[in-house]
Amino acid sequence: MLLPTRQAVIAERARAKINLTLRVIGRRADGYHLLESLIAFADVGDEVRVRPGTAPSVSMSGSYAGAITGGNLIDTTLDRLAAADPQLVLGAVEVEKRLPIAAGIGGGSADAAAVLRAVRRANPERSIDWESIAASLGADVSVCLVDRSSLVWGVGEHVAPVASLPRLSVVLVCPLAAAPLQKTKSVFRQLSLPVADDSEPPAPLPGVADAAALLAHMRSIGNDLRQAAQAVMPVCAEVEAALAALPDCRYVSLSGAGPTSYGVFDDDDAARAAAEHLRTHHPDWWITATTLGD
Repeated sequence: MLLPTRQAVIAERARAKINLTLRVIGRRADGYHLLESLIAFADVGDEVRVRPGTAPSVSMSGSYAGAITGGNLIDTTLDRLAAADPQLVLGAVEVEKRLPIAAGIGGGSADAAAVLRAVRRANPERSIDWESIAASLGADVSVCLVDRSSLVWGVGEHVAPVASLPRLSVVLVCPLAAAPLQKTKSVFRQLSLPVADDSEPPAPLPGVADAAALLAHMRSIGNDLRQAAQAVMPVCAEVEAALAALPDCRYVSLSGAGPTSYGVFDDDDAARAAAEHLRTHHPDWWITATTLGD
């Protein structure tokens, strides 16, 4: 709804979502996949600004704005909000795209969730089912709406925040040429999955008092999509090998269906040094050192 009185710009950060673990439990009859995942958020992301009370619109800027084609999830988000409550104050949305698209780190989902949070802040008196709207927008939008380390299951609609998860120093690497927009479907097609109606809540997270305990848990589960992603995008194996060869790299895995992989390092200094080394040898990859956690 367009109101005559404009509110101050509301800014939200759309942080990159990283799957620390990922199990694929089965496939529902409708084709959606049932997952269990431990997710953390990186200290890098897109910047989202909403101008409440202005005409709803979406504008993109930043390094990866030009890579976006076709329908935009934020347009869909604004439409769903208007349908849910015509009295909501919406507005123009500006996104600075700093995360590569179709990278397995939930950039578009995080942007949509950031818009939901901003509109919720602009409408504190309105009571609508924000979680249901998030779930209707895509598998990662629910956890991105929470924007905290969480256990996620079902098709992504069940989210249980995890308190005090140890922070990790990581290097994120996306081989940009290997991020086709339809790659997620291609990766899932590599799997032979049983048909299931739903998934039970995952077992409680074991004690992970420090990074070593968390890494042990991550190693014990891994990412069920890792080999399938490498079959669809062989460069993912090259990225993992490059990360694993770096000094002080303690663990390497894939986020989501890829193609972004990550390496875990002892501390921020080691991660920054590793990222700088990789950039000199792979200037065509998106590479950033960051931390995961709340």
